[in-house]
Amino acid sequence: MSEATTTRARTASASVSTAGVTAQAGPSRRTDIAVRTLRIVLALFLAIPSAGPKLIGHSVAAESFDTIGFGDWFMYLTGALELAGAVALVIPILSGMSAIALIGLMIGAFITQMTVFDGENALTPVIFLVLFAVVARVRWHKTVELVALVRRRF
Repeated sequence: MSEATTTRARTASASVSTAGVTAQAGPSRRTDIAVRTLRIVLALFLAIPSAGPKLIGHSVAAESFDTIGFGDWFMYLTGALELAGAVALVIPILSGMSAIALIGLMIGAFITQMTVFDGENALTPVIFLVLFAVVARVRWHKTVELVALVRRRF
């Protein structure tokens, strides 16, 4: 078998089996680069202008969370979750699962914006939810790989 035929055969069988779980091979190079860039931009946004003020107890963040009514502990928890999600977004094996978890966080943010703040800035969590959904979809093969690794451990 020629080298070109072997390469085509490998490319044609685009599935990887990990501990009995079959997942599609990763995205194309262009898609991977675009989503890697998106992950980095999202992580920077989550870590600096979103989680930062919550974690240092900035007055604007504190006022917003006082309006919500859960107190400072909820502000710090939300900031910690955002920071953890930002870090996990840039770790390849955790990026898909992180995006899924951050979708849940954005659903909570949307509900809060609609109920507590009368829809003010409600579009922001929706936009981020869509971006996290793109990351989760493209990185699905890594999520399957992570689940397989965890199952093997336990």
